[in-house]
Amino acid sequence: MKHTILVRKPSDLTIAWAQRVVNQHDRNVVVTHVEVIAVEVGTTTRVRVMVDHNGAKLPRSWFIKLPSLTWRARMITALPRLLHNEVRFYNEVACSVPLTMPVCLAAQSRFGRGSTLVLADVAEFAGIPSHPRDSLTFEQSTLVIEQLARFHGHFWNTGHNPNYRWLTGSVRRLEDSLGSALAVPLMKRGLKLAGMAIPSTLHKPALRYARYRREVMRFLAQAPHTLIHHDCHSGNLFWNSDKSHAGFLDWQLVRMGEGVSDVAYFLATALKPETRQQHEQDLLATYGKILNAQGIVNLDSAALMHRYRAHLTYAFEAMIVTLAVGGMMDLEHNLELIRRTAAAVDALDAFSALPL
Repeated sequence: MKHTILVRKPSDLTIAWAQRVVNQHDRNVVVTHVEVIAVEVGTTTRVRVMVDHNGAKLPRSWFIKLPSLTWRARMITALPRLLHNEVRFYNEVACSVPLTMPVCLAAQSRFGRGSTLVLADVAEFAGIPSHPRDSLTFEQSTLVIEQLARFHGHFWNTGHNPNYRWLTGSVRRLEDSLGSALAVPLMKRGLKLAGMAIPSTLHKPALRYARYRREVMRFLAQAPHTLIHHDCHSGNLFWNSDKSHAGFLDWQLVRMGEGVSDVAYFLATALKPETRQQHEQDLLATYGKILNAQGIVNLDSAALMHRYRAHLTYAFEAMIVTLAVGGMMDLEHNLELIRRTAAAVDALDAFSALPL
């Protein structure tokens, strides 16, 4: 690869490296200084840098994603090639997605060499990033649900499109197989670590879910497919200055799946339990109404609620696995999302929606 931008660690983000990124946009622009502002290590290593250059149109505040410096997170994400997945998404799919996303400056992946994703920092365009434990209002949640509905409607039943087949290909199947193989030990460890954050009445059905995870995943896949984010919590959103519009971050887990799975994940993680319980039926109705307006029929409200309940179980598992692996999310954020997803699963008896 002649002009590689691939790097492995923050110290590799040099002037020469930044110049190679800039050259992809304007070879007349000269980079004079690069300063690392912040480094955060989780499922990936996320680096914010300031880049001084003489260009008028290129951003100076950059957000870079590299493979995680934490060995556990790197092992979990390496086989399913999650960062590679996001790089390919930005290179091949993002331009067709009707959602606000960060500007991609460069994205590259190479087997055995890793992946590097360079985005314009959302702050460059007055964007306000959220945090995983932020709790959204009904009005903010409605804005996100409306955007998810339009996004899902746009890609409804496009899984047969050859441009998107990689989103359901061997790497995704490997990810599901790995998740199922590790489901029981990770669930046991996560339940133990979570302690009082999870009602004891959920332990038995959660372990049963883990033992039969392959069957659960097949059941959750038995629906019309669309493009889904698959990790839609508050920490993967950003807002404009008056919080009247949301943008979407972190597309590592993007795939083809059932649209309401994004809705379940979002409502279970981004809302306080009392807010979710008060408004979830209205928010589901809004989601269904917008899909129906796009010509997507057969979205019976009772069936939609049943599938919503079933998909809540995956949101719960995702937060438990995050805790069990460790180093993937701030601990207090993780525990708060566990409390929220556990409350949703408990209140709606979500495990009973699965054919176990």
